[in-house]
Amino acid sequence: MSMTLSMIRVAFQSLGGNRLRALLSMLGIIIGVGAVVSLMAIGEGAQQKIMERITAMGSDLLIVRGGAAKRGGVRGGSHETLTVEDGLDILAQVQGVLAVTPSVQKTFQIKYQSNNLSANVLGVAPTYFEIRNHAIEYGRSFTDLEVESRTPVVLIGSEVLSVLFPGIMDIFGAEGVLGNEIKIKGQNFRVIGILKAKGDQGFFNPDESVVIPFTVAMSKLIGGSRVREIDVKVAADSELAKIQGEVEAVLRKSHRIREGGDDDFNVRNVAEMVETAASVTGTFTLLLSAVAAISLLVGGIGIMNIMLVTVTERIREIGIRKAIGARGRDIMVQFLTEATVLSISGGILGVIAGLLVAWGVSAAMSITPVFKTSQMLTALIFSGGVGIFFGWYPASRAAALDPIDALTRE
Repeated sequence: MSMTLSMIRVAFQSLGGNRLRALLSMLGIIIGVGAVVSLMAIGEGAQQKIMERITAMGSDLLIVRGGAAKRGGVRGGSHETLTVEDGLDILAQVQGVLAVTPSVQKTFQIKYQSNNLSANVLGVAPTYFEIRNHAIEYGRSFTDLEVESRTPVVLIGSEVLSVLFPGIMDIFGAEGVLGNEIKIKGQNFRVIGILKAKGDQGFFNPDESVVIPFTVAMSKLIGGSRVREIDVKVAADSELAKIQGEVEAVLRKSHRIREGGDDDFNVRNVAEMVETAASVTGTFTLLLSAVAAISLLVGGIGIMNIMLVTVTERIREIGIRKAIGARGRDIMVQFLTEATVLSISGGILGVIAGLLVAWGVSAAMSITPVFKTSQMLTALIFSGGVGIFFGWYPASRAAALDPIDALTRE
């Protein structure tokens, strides 16, 4: 134990003799470990945020979208094949379905007096707010009568509210906005409600959206007779997989799809979305971490080069040690210790750098990084392994030196 501590102390003394060179040789290790730690923490945090957003939709939700479910084993692209009648068929024919809403959406410029912004316009049925757990903070939802009569009414998200109505907000508060009219595609819409803030969903931000009756969206803004998706709310005590199968059967019948033919729609539940999100973010994080790991290998090459230079500079020292009884194994262990100390020191600095980078980037992305001790320890162990692997050749060269040749070299 005392011999090991002595070797470590000598290693630090040797490296401390040229701190700048030691720091530069550690740079690759620092960058590699820092990148791995920060990317894993950010990736885990992003995955956790996506999971929270998806599960917030509820476990009782099915989302039906147009497009082939699978072609050649690969999920097909999305295109509009659904109609409002498809939703009514699902509600009428599938037991356990509590509510449905068709959904169409498109981005438009929205104006109120001199204020304007580009926002997502979502056309839905009144059941949307219950199905998607989107509460109304002020005002009310539109009614079935307003949907049937195509009344141009609108509920606005919190971000839209703050951009379009800063003056009214300052004087009268959010409730003072109700009853005012905004323009979408040059047409007037009366504000009847303000949606409660939900935050960015990752792929969609409801706070930057406005909600109108789907009949108004389809007839006055977007056009067409197809809908983008149909959201289906099922009873809490129902078997989701069974209902999903029945929904698919209803749509195959109404779309006249023959047995064995490709579906022109796909039905997904929250569990599938969570699985997909986990797979995508996990693969992306591992890919970036693999790229970052290349920096560790580059750092290892740097350590090998600097150790070869160190061996050359300390030939006489090696000769003296061997002349007074040091074995080749002792010399080899000493230089391996120096290489390992160098790489682990770089690993420690890399972990610190990775923590700082992860916190900084995560703050900018509004996510909470997830740090795992096991990942940081693995990075340190790997950096130590890099030091041993790339330090082996310089150490073996030092151990193989003949003491007479070493002492006679200039």
